[in-house]
Amino acid sequence: MSHTPFATLGAAALRDRLSTRDEIAVIDVREAGLFAEKHLLLAVSAPFWRLRQRIDELVPRRSTPIVLVDLDGSLLQAAAEKLQRLGYTQVSLLEGGTLGWEAAGYELFSGDNVPSKALGEVIEVETKTPHIDVAALNAKLKSGEKLVIVDGRTPEEFYNFSLPGAHSVPNAELPYRIRELAPEPDTLVVVNCAGRTRSIIGAQTLLDAGIPNPVVSLQDGTMAWLMAGHELKHGRRTALPEPSAHHLEAARVQARALSQRSGVQTIDDAQLASFAEDDSRNLYRLDIRTIDEYRSGHLPGWRWAPGGQLVQATDAYVGTRHARVVLADWDGVRAHSTAAWLVQLGAYEVYLYQPSAQATLETGDPSYRLLQDPQYPAAPSVSVHEVIGLQQTTKAQVFDVDHNHAYGKRHIAGARFVAPSRVFEVVSGLAAGTPVLLTSRDGVLAQILAAALSAQGADARAILGGNKAWFEAELPTEKGREGILSENDDWPFTGYLSTDLAERDHDFRTYLQWELDLVAQLEKTGGEAPFKVLSKAA
Repeated sequence: MSHTPFATLGAAALRDRLSTRDEIAVIDVREAGLFAEKHLLLAVSAPFWRLRQRIDELVPRRSTPIVLVDLDGSLLQAAAEKLQRLGYTQVSLLEGGTLGWEAAGYELFSGDNVPSKALGEVIEVETKTPHIDVAALNAKLKSGEKLVIVDGRTPEEFYNFSLPGAHSVPNAELPYRIRELAPEPDTLVVVNCAGRTRSIIGAQTLLDAGIPNPVVSLQDGTMAWLMAGHELKHGRRTALPEPSAHHLEAARVQARALSQRSGVQTIDDAQLASFAEDDSRNLYRLDIRTIDEYRSGHLPGWRWAPGGQLVQATDAYVGTRHARVVLADWDGVRAHSTAAWLVQLGAYEVYLYQPSAQATLETGDPSYRLLQDPQYPAAPSVSVHEVIGLQQTTKAQVFDVDHNHAYGKRHIAGARFVAPSRVFEVVSGLAAGTPVLLTSRDGVLAQILAAALSAQGADARAILGGNKAWFEAELPTEKGREGILSENDDWPFTGYLSTDLAERDHDFRTYLQWELDLVAQLEKTGGEAPFKVLSKAA
């Protein structure tokens, strides 16, 4: 079979291109867990079998220069051909992949969302963000000192585990809502997360917002809390307080001052329209409010990117460096703070847009555009109610192909887990003619893989609606990680999943040290991540 030739770049040439202000997307097509083992600092994870779901959001402009990366170059031709079928026209390959970059003497990084996490560590060093350790916090709690603990993670993460008495206030919500939780200026505000980054970012967000209260981050977050022998709460939800008119005006004044310091401009309808019509640049239009606010009414075509997560994991939302990013400013506070953080990442042109009161809005959940790959026909499928019968009468094998963490929490009874890149290997080892039933979170990834397996002659079918439909039908489920066949290829393991406490604490310490070491590691790159730390307000 003949293959389309694609341009290749050596490591030095890619490094030179990354040093310019031209748009470029460096896309690593390995599974996310393998990506986390070692990768280029500025690479964005978009696994090969998830490209149809992810690439349109990560790189919306089809003529964007894209450089594909993997471990050793072995996946790049197939990935480039797939992107070409999906409509992308400027795709090139990194010679030798990640190993080629390493062989050229350039730095590699482990972990995920590294630029955002590295920025947090740089911020703490350069701005001297104050912190409190677990022992000191516990002493203050026991003595009844006036303080409030806010958790800057997502509500879902907070529900999984939280500090006793903490309030769930995602970082982007903090400057908007904190005055309701700590109205007295002598109340200490403690910001925590699961590790370090969002504790630091959240605390500095409040300091940058100019609230009168003393503010600290909880050093090493809930990891340190657990290692000190304390317990966390599970299954909690706390309501987000609505700001009073007086507090909202105070927050807006500080937000405008922050935007002036960061250089973020507010654009009008004409400028936004001009950006949308410019086919030479990528445009990311993002709504950073809560999911409930987004569902109740958002601008057509604007994606949901909750502000705290947009700062924590920017590379999960914006895949093109030096692209234009426009945040919808609904309240005069939250988008300003989020924009200032994106400016400090140093990789984007950031703007604010104020929707008018007469703007046409859409309601409903966030959605994504599934790109069509003409190489594969539609996948055969089965309904959730057909699965049990097929398991009993044909010995059909059910494989979950989405994320091993979600599988461990709850999965279809009898299902095993395998990462997408390992599906073909596993299916080839089954007895000839064995029906294969694939499931994923909403069934879409399962359809993509079932189509590819069917094209190779396997009896593969996708379960319609995936796990969501199965759970809603209240069909039998199980939990546990015993059926995982591909370890952590698809998603990196976290110490929070460890059942052995010594192993858990070792994993925690390793992770926390990794975060602390990011500043020194960045210095070895020669400025690959050009952070722009804001000067302190006068």
